[in-house]
Amino acid sequence: MGMAVVTSANESSAQPSQTPWGLVVLLGSLTAMGPLAIDMYLSSLPAIGRSLHADPGETQATVSAFLAGMAVGQVIYGPWSDRIGRRLPILAGVAIFIVASAGCALAASAGQLLAGRFIQALGACAGGVVSRAVVRDRFDHTETARVLSLMMLIMGLAPILAPLLGAALLAFGGWRLNFWFMTAFGVAIGVAAILRLRESRSEATATQARQENAFQSYVAVLRARRLVGYALAGALNGATLFTYLSSSPGLLMGTYGVSVALFPWLFGLNAVGIIGGNQVNRFVLRRRTPDQVLARSSLVALAIGAVMALAVFVGLDGPWIVLPLLFLLLSSYGFIQGNTMAGALSVDPLRAGAISALMGMMSFGAGALASMLAGVLHDGTPRPMAAVMFIALAGSAACLHGLALPKKA
Repeated sequence: MGMAVVTSANESSAQPSQTPWGLVVLLGSLTAMGPLAIDMYLSSLPAIGRSLHADPGETQATVSAFLAGMAVGQVIYGPWSDRIGRRLPILAGVAIFIVASAGCALAASAGQLLAGRFIQALGACAGGVVSRAVVRDRFDHTETARVLSLMMLIMGLAPILAPLLGAALLAFGGWRLNFWFMTAFGVAIGVAAILRLRESRSEATATQARQENAFQSYVAVLRARRLVGYALAGALNGATLFTYLSSSPGLLMGTYGVSVALFPWLFGLNAVGIIGGNQVNRFVLRRRTPDQVLARSSLVALAIGAVMALAVFVGLDGPWIVLPLLFLLLSSYGFIQGNTMAGALSVDPLRAGAISALMGMMSFGAGALASMLAGVLHDGTPRPMAAVMFIALAGSAACLHGLALPKKA
């Protein structure tokens, strides 16, 4: 029942002789369901508003509803996957995603789309939360960080390709075609998971899960100071990404006058920064521990956030200043997310599902709150976005250095 750092049989063989590309592609694709469903329809928001007679606030709420659904769903899937295994929760989540995506495509009102997006997120989050537990089942602390960074290479294609594909589908057949594509994507990933995903949960994890209910599992992990530090640091850092996601349509197409055709390309460029950061992180981990990388990258991210906030508040808020700083800030995300997740999972591997769920729930919860705050403070300038990002990065660095990291990282 107590917190324990366990070395399992899996850990003794955690260093693979070659990259498990089949597993990486499958888990990365499952994790990509969420980013795909967020990024693909952003350029369609104005068209959705016109079609469903909804104002910008109502269409923007569909983004927040999805983030809220992602946060809520994590609570269910994590402990469930510890108790019954990894395959069934993933397959159930994919099935929900498929049905809800079709429901969104058929929505006749903003209210129906809002509900559909929330349910769609309840399905999409299964791929992310359980896939991270699958990685921890199979690899040790450092190798988990590397594999998670490698998964970002696959998952990171979503924010690059999804906006471009979404804009093309919007021009070809309207906004509903975006959701029909998501439906088809879910079917394809579900078939692949049925055929290729093997059960990875250990008997020791199953035994631990049978000894406690979900509430007891969460209480146990929340008692670990270092785990809470990693979780808060990752969630607050992730809030910067969600703030960007919700603010980018208004900032780029509204404030800076970027066309609908150009928006996906700029959006994809920042996604390249995130992917690049993750891949550089993977190579850095050959010489440094995840904690060493976190200690430095968190301070670098905070410094970039401070420079951007200072720039916009003194009037240097043009696109040629803000957008390069935003690119650097989002690139730093790649050095923090995988390493905070690996650090938290290493604290108690037998509760990998619950820990992955807690991390995801806190990340999407913080993201939903941050994006809502940036929306409430929206004044037609980048100042609200920059302020929210800086506050989140300051909190992330404080939690990381104050709670999670050893005295000498």
